[in-house]
Amino acid sequence: MSERVEQEEIFSQVLRAGRRTYFFDVRSTKADDYYLTVTESKKFTHDDGSFHYQKHKIYLYKEDFVDFQEMLNKATDFIVNEKGSEVISERHQKDYKKEEGITAETTSTESFTDVSFDDI
Repeated sequence: MSERVEQEEIFSQVLRAGRRTYFFDVRSTKADDYYLTVTESKKFTHDDGSFHYQKHKIYLYKEDFVDFQEMLNKATDFIVNEKGSEVISERHQKDYKKEEGITAETTSTESFTDVSFDDI
């Protein structure tokens, strides 16, 4: 049994993203080959202050890596190309606080003029 536990702890990385945490874990099959599990864990708080986690997990095997990566890249590229990289969903969260005086216009570098000191 302890041998199986050691096999399960082959490689692990954690990505914390607000209320969500993603776990990338390399596991071992019974045939001693490796596969990847990706787990999304989301924290929910009840009105009484207690909380629980909701988890979703996918299993990804080596024979699917190339196609999975290709599809993931296509999907993420599509999103960025269609909607840009600005995260607008944060505006819709209960605790979102708009920073006063900051707008998309003032934070964009597209409106700046390139000036050389020789021009002054």
